[in-house]
Amino acid sequence: MTIVEHKWSALPVPYAVEVADRVPKQRYYDADFYQMEAELLWPRVWQMACRLEEISQPGDFAEYQILDQSVIVARTEELGVRAFHSACRHRGVRVAQGRGSALGGFVCPFHGWCYGPDGRNTKVTQARAFSENNLQPADLDLTPVRCETWGGCAWINLDDGAPPLRQCIEPFATMFDAWKAESLRAEWWYACRLPVNWKLAQEAFFEQYHVLQTHPQLRIPGRSPTRNPADFDPRVFVEAELHYLRMMSEGMDGMVHARDVQIAEGLADVELPADYQLARSTWERTLNDAVSRAHRERGCDVPDLNQLQDQGFNQPMGYCFPHYFILPMYSSASSYRFRPLGPEETLMEIWSLTRFPEGGEYEPPPVPEMWECDDPRWPPIAIQDFSNLPKQQRGLHARGFEYMRLSERNEGQISNYHRVIDGFLAGLPYQQLMAVLPKINVNPLEMPIVEIGF
Repeated sequence: MTIVEHKWSALPVPYAVEVADRVPKQRYYDADFYQMEAELLWPRVWQMACRLEEISQPGDFAEYQILDQSVIVARTEELGVRAFHSACRHRGVRVAQGRGSALGGFVCPFHGWCYGPDGRNTKVTQARAFSENNLQPADLDLTPVRCETWGGCAWINLDDGAPPLRQCIEPFATMFDAWKAESLRAEWWYACRLPVNWKLAQEAFFEQYHVLQTHPQLRIPGRSPTRNPADFDPRVFVEAELHYLRMMSEGMDGMVHARDVQIAEGLADVELPADYQLARSTWERTLNDAVSRAHRERGCDVPDLNQLQDQGFNQPMGYCFPHYFILPMYSSASSYRFRPLGPEETLMEIWSLTRFPEGGEYEPPPVPEMWECDDPRWPPIAIQDFSNLPKQQRGLHARGFEYMRLSERNEGQISNYHRVIDGFLAGLPYQQLMAVLPKINVNPLEMPIVEIGF
């Protein structure tokens, strides 16, 4: 294994990104590189562990697994959120798995040691059989894990010395505060096992360069300017926009919520200017107003979409390093989370997030079954995206292929976040890492290569 040691490195980084627009292929399958990520990246980053509606009641818990670590995220009696390592302090047996209620506490299934919902040890069975040094109260509670909440989610960090969550996820957090992300709730939740490296999996969603080739159904005539401005027809434009919204709703099963498609269809007869740019602007602002008004009338907490656009927060995607995405469209959003299962295997989860009337009844979706990437139950756009990934992972092993050859303009985010990963693998202090996170916690689409600084 070739190792390149940068002048700034505290630790040597294998297969480092030396040329910004070229990413060595070994980063996507090398076992030693994967192990470095397991030891030096994942324990130091904030990770979205669960959505808060998964643990809505006192005592509710959800297990979050990352690599060989199992973390319990639990609701306290005061509806706060705490997290603990799921390892009995006796002999390490996991005290909880999956999702459920532990209002009466956790009981180790091996020897019956008991813990309260707050992780405090409440019982050591046959305590008299243990020496006093193994019964020190401070050593008996479940080991706590850093846990904070933001955007309707609980986040964990395995490093007690990491900076606070909010500092690590800006400007992503500010953008989605404006979108009122905390009031979104999951309508459905899917999971996919992808036979590819976790980085390769999420990079498929970092750029729009692939769209016309991979998703030909999205080439919809009438949505773009005509060569001759006099040929522009506002009626054709509206029909094309409605067709696009239907395709996005059906093709991604919720990328545009069906309710918003209905709202748009109610505007089919809107009068638009004969100029393309004016017609697009008028259509977008009219639809934004209609969506905001309709959902407020339902009793939902929804932002003013035109105000978001005026503030520059109308981005089609937000990325939060290292593994979380939100893709907002009108009232609702899709959300992605990626976790490594091995050097060439990834768990990808997709949520459809939408607005529900405040105070109304709501039933969160169940923990999903993990589907294979070619499962016919996937919606069409997802199937198309997934179809490329196994081919790409296999192609990386070709002896004639050396590195990703990136478009500086269209695929810059791939380079940007890889170089930040190198900073974590080099063991750089948080002070340096924090200076660059705001450069990559942004909309990754068409993001150019930026100066990272180390």
